[in-house]
Parts: sequence; C-alpha cells; structure tokens
Amino acid sequence: MKRLKLFVNGSFVDSAAGGIDVTDPATQEVLCEVPFATAGEVDRAVRGAKTAFRAWRDVPTPERARLLFAYQDVLKKNQDDISRLLCRDTGKTWEDARGEVWRGIEVVEHACSIATLMMGETVENVARGIDTYSLVQPLGVCAGISPFNFPAMVPLWMFPLAVACGNSFVLKPSEQDPTVPNRLMELLSDAGAPDGLVQVVHGGREQVEALLDHPDVRAVSFVGSAPVARAVYSRAAANGKRVQALAGAKNHLVVLPDADKRQAVASLVGAACGAAGQRCMAVSAAVLVGAAADWLGDLRDAMAAVRPGAWDDDGAAYGPQITRAARDRILGYIERGKAEGAECLLDGSDCAVAGRPDGNWVGPTLFGGVTPEMSIYRDEIFGPVLVTSRAETLGEAIDLVNANPYGNGVSLFTSSGGAARRFQRDVEVGQVGINVPIPVPLPFFSFTGWKGSFLGDQHVYGKEAVRFYTETKTVTARWLDDAPSGDPNMTIKLR
Repeated sequence: MKRLKLFVNGSFVDSAAGGIDVTDPATQEVLCEVPFATAGEVDRAVRGAKTAFRAWRDVPTPERARLLFAYQDVLKKNQDDISRLLCRDTGKTWEDARGEVWRGIEVVEHACSIATLMMGETVENVARGIDTYSLVQPLGVCAGISPFNFPAMVPLWMFPLAVACGNSFVLKPSEQDPTVPNRLMELLSDAGAPDGLVQVVHGGREQVEALLDHPDVRAVSFVGSAPVARAVYSRAAANGKRVQALAGAKNHLVVLPDADKRQAVASLVGAACGAAGQRCMAVSAAVLVGAAADWLGDLRDAMAAVRPGAWDDDGAAYGPQITRAARDRILGYIERGKAEGAECLLDGSDCAVAGRPDGNWVGPTLFGGVTPEMSIYRDEIFGPVLVTSRAETLGEAIDLVNANPYGNGVSLFTSSGGAARRFQRDVEVGQVGINVPIPVPLPFFSFTGWKGSFLGDQHVYGKEAVRFYTETKTVTARWLDDAPSGDPNMTIKLR
C-alpha cells in the first residue's frame, strides 16, 4: 500500500510517524496511508520555510509573479490529472472536479498581478519639504489548514497569494483526501519554486496545534467547521498570530413569486445537491415567499430526478459523502427532522448506487414546513438536504435570514429590480446573489463571509488577502538641500 510523504525543503520525505488509511468514499477501498507528522517534522518544515523566506522576500516582485505565471501554466496542462486524483479521493463527479481545479487556477492567475496589488501610497509635501509614503512588505512564514471538500481549490486560495506577497508557507491539508496537495507541490517544483518556499505536513489536530503554537508562524488561514474554526482562531490569536478562519454556514435562497419558476427550481436543486452538499456555499435553506410556496411540488419532482453516482458515471449529478461517519451524521439529521415535525417530502436515506454497494450514498432530501427552532434549520448538515420555510413578504424573509447566526451566502430570485436592491442592502450576509444561486466571487474580489461564518482580520483571496499576508510600513522623509545649520533643535517643524 502506498504511503504518502511529507514535502519538506523541496523534497518528498518519509515520516517517522504512524498514520491512518485514506479510503475511496464510493467503494471503501484503501487508497493509501497518510502519516501524521511528528512534532520535530513540523518544526523542521517551519524552520525550512523561515530560511526560504529570508531569500524569497528579496526576490523582485515581478520575478515572484513570473513563478506564478509558470505555475498557472503547469496547472492548466495538468488539470485533468489533478481532477482524476480529486475524483478518486473525494468521489466528486468529473465535471465537478475539473471545475474545482479551474477555480483554484483562477486565484493563481490573480496572484500574477501581485506587483500592482502591493503598491503603497505616497503623499508629497505633507509638511514643507517632507514626504510620506507607505511600503507593503511580507510577514514571514504563513500557514494554511485546508478542508476535505476542496483539496485543490482551497490550498490554491492560500499559498499562491501568500508567496506572491513574498512569504513562505506551510500547508496542513485534510487527512481525509491528502494526495491532491502533494501533487500541487510536485507541480510547484516543476514551475521553478525554490526549495522550502512551500512545505506540506500531514496530520490532524496535534499537527494543527503545533503550527498554531509555533513562534515562527506569523499568520494562519483556516477553512473548516464552525467549532474547529473557533478553536483555531482563539488559539492562534492568543499566540499573537494573524488569523482568517472560514467557519460554518446556513445559506438561504429566497424566492419571490415573480421569479422565473423553472430557473428558481433548477437553481435550488443544483445548489442544494451539487458536490453532495459538501460545500460551505451550498444552499441548504429555501424561503418561499407568498405564492412561491405553491412551487414546492415542482421542487420535489425536480429533486427526485437527481441521482448520485460514481465519478465515471456520466449521468450522476453528484458523488458520495466523504466518509461513512459523514453519511451517518446526515442520516441522523434526516431522522431528527422527521421527529421534530417537519414534513419529509423526499427522503434520500435509503439511497443505493448500482455497482457501488459500499459507497457513502445519501439521496436528495427535501423538507417542508421547517421552522427556525428545528435542528435541521439551525445546524449545517453538509449534505444534499434542503429545508424549506414560508414567508408572507420579502421583509419577513429578510428578517428570517438576518436572525440566523451565519452569514456566508444568500440569494434572491426575482424579476423586480426594486426588491433586489432592497434585499442586497438590508440582508446581513457577506455574499449576495441576485438570480445567482451560489454567489462565490471571482478572485479579484474577496470571499467575504460575515457573522458566525468568519473569524479573523481579512478575508481570503482578492485585495483583502494581500492585506492579510502583508504589513504596511509608513515612511516620513525629509531631504535637506543645504548643509546642516548646526541647529540643535531636532524637532520637525510642521509650520
């Protein structure tokens, strides 16, 4: 059985630690063993990154951009290869996997414009003969902790922009599907990255805590569940580190009766079931306003036509859950919803896929009559389960969304410009879609979750990520034309 290696100081190296098996979520076949790095191995990776940083920070910004240009070219040429690994490790469908890789490549492309993104500011003559300007400089060693559901895209949200800004980076990917991050490192080396610039250490909680506690790690980027995000944020912040922690979500899609019914229903199905519901921007709660509540039967029929399957099944809409435990957790929520009095209009609990009897399958599931106190409404289920509620007015729907503790994404489907403008202004959510079900912004904007969906200082990718991975130094300068007068007064006279 293949045993994965750590990527330290430009080479793949064996770990002295034990590990766990990584399994195919569609078959339970053991794919490889992933080691859990020792404390010494984590320290070696961080120290190697610190050494690499000292040289890398002095590399001219255009040269750093050229590395990113080369990297995005290599990634594009190997998109299908990375996608095949994604399909095997996560169970994603082929198109879903290719889309994930492409969304990561888009962030690398954005990082290629780092020279303009790192420009400072200048004001001439802030006082007589005195100019003030700012310099944007890298932090040092940065760390990233990425989740299982996007093992290609989320790491590419992190380290390309960090290294473009002049930092080095240590990545701790999910132990549930760790082979893709290793492949990303192979390709980064092929693109010409210097040894030690990006390191990969595998593991779980202890390895994360080692990075959070390491004195040479300056900033931490995390994507994962809300409880873990809170723990990561608290520990890293207590250690004086800069943190961005993307946490849980309960994303709503509000449907007004003037919306295009076919578009709204199709969007709800895709946003709820796509990627098996295993994405922080999945729509898991629909609010049907007024007469739109009459479309519930159409929504049920559309969801019933969707089926999961293996990645090589062209007719499959989505794949399995990542682990048996994840599947069982979702099934528990389905039973809880029934017990709490919600109407289960479509039950995917007994889903089976031909030829894959041991896969972690959950079929599309739809609940009606859901109220805010129910656990299936309060909690992030992270599966292909859509709960629906009814509101009489747009204002009532906005109040329902705003009362939720999460604020990652929300969408409105309508044909009214006035309703859309009111919604985007009044709703307390960081990413808003108008007739767009999953409003993930392209990389030149930032991914801007609010409230319980984000903890930290600056958001990921876009201009905010550049601010996160850099510090601003302000310089006030005066150059004298004449020889010193010998005046002992060293105070700058501003008038």
